[in-house]
Amino acid sequence: SWCGPCIQEMPNVVKAYDKYKNKDFEIVGVSLDKDEEKWLQGVKDLNMTWPQMSDLKLWESEAVGLYAIKSIPHTVLLDKEGKIIAKDLRGEQLEEKLAELME
Repeated sequence: SWCGPCIQEMPNVVKAYDKYKNKDFEIVGVSLDKDEEKWLQGVKDLNMTWPQMSDLKLWESEAVGLYAIKSIPHTVLLDKEGKIIAKDLRGEQLEEKLAELME
């Protein structure tokens, strides 16, 4: 809800989700927020229709350590076994990688 670059990137993520959601592709949004009301309003305003989670601990969130998040927005593509196959893709790079994986 507070991250300008995240808000800016979200139309690209929404576009990718809409394109691939019926092709065995899922997004799980993990937000580094602290205000639940603002976070949920941001989810709604940005049309993020996929599952969302936040422990409302900002940079103290467990996800920060688990995925070595140093900056946001941060993307992690996982295969069906949970193995990381790509990180930090945005915009056209995200679309290109998803197109490659979905072929």
